[in-house]
Amino acid sequence: MSESFRESDLEAFLDEALPAEEMSRIEQALRGDAELARRLAGVRARRDAGVHSLGEVWRRHRLSCPSRQELGGYLLGALPEEAAEYIAFHVEAAGCRYCQANLADLEARRAEPDRAAQVRRRRYFQSSAGYLHRKG
Repeated sequence: MSESFRESDLEAFLDEALPAEEMSRIEQALRGDAELARRLAGVRARRDAGVHSLGEVWRRHRLSCPSRQELGGYLLGALPEEAAEYIAFHVEAAGCRYCQANLADLEARRAEPDRAAQVRRRRYFQSSAGYLHRKG
């Protein structure tokens, strides 16, 4: 066996709940390690039978993930310091891909009103420019 992965790593791998680098590392190891592939199949079979570990339930229901509202408060800098530190740790150090995606979406939506306002101003200007030109 080339690398040793914990059962919780394999469970998180199946949930796609690991940072991309760790997902790639496990996937690469699975290609050359029959024992690891057997262990992963065992985890999958256990899940299919309805047997779940506490960690698996925790990850699957994202109990450690902040709400979307809390993530929005984090982006705005409106959270208490402890909450902001937790979210930074959760997103950056723990590498929660679910929360990273939520933050990216919130950032895109936050930037959207600026773009929409620019388009609206340009349209107002274009519609007014013709009117002003005729008057002058």
